[in-house]
Amino acid sequence: MTIDWNLILRLLLAGVMGGLIGLERELRAKEAGFRTHFIVALGSALFMIISQFAFSGRFDSARVAAQVVSGIGFIGAGVIIFQKNVVRGVTTAAGLWVAAAIGLACGAGMFDVAGAAALMTVLCLELLHFFHLRYGEKVVDLTLKSQGNQDLLAVLDVLKAEGINVETYSVFGSKVHLTVRLQQRNYVDMLRRLVERLEGFTIEDMN
Repeated sequence: MTIDWNLILRLLLAGVMGGLIGLERELRAKEAGFRTHFIVALGSALFMIISQFAFSGRFDSARVAAQVVSGIGFIGAGVIIFQKNVVRGVTTAAGLWVAAAIGLACGAGMFDVAGAAALMTVLCLELLHFFHLRYGEKVVDLTLKSQGNQDLLAVLDVLKAEGINVETYSVFGSKVHLTVRLQQRNYVDMLRRLVERLEGFTIEDMN
């Protein structure tokens, strides 16, 4: 039995290129990180290699590739969650989808295409992160408690004066629960200024 180092190289490069995308996701504390992307890309490359070389006679390697594309949807759906009225994990799911495609490309020996795709994906994610920090918004849940007989809805006037977008609010006894959108780049300063303006209220919970 001889070892086909070319096929092993395909697996290795697939794992490394997929892992680069996963590393970026892991550094951003996302749902799927280096290991998940590495394994997805390596597994996709292995499926492609099997479809090309494991069967004798007539075969259609595109069939296995098509099943990989369909199957990766289940993993991608697992990292998408709905939290705080916002859908999260879509970008990570798309990254897994691309990692599978990169693995298929490496398995087919298309190293240049796979490398270019991995590079462009990482650059896209980094640029997206930069623009999100600079221009994006952050959803924050606040629970405020009145210390006296303050008008709970007066909080809305304070938020409006500060230019804060209130998505939802609800009142429970002496408490008011708010879901607000703040600018990502200065949301800490905005919260600090908001606390100073909310006289007679204390922040009981925030996340």
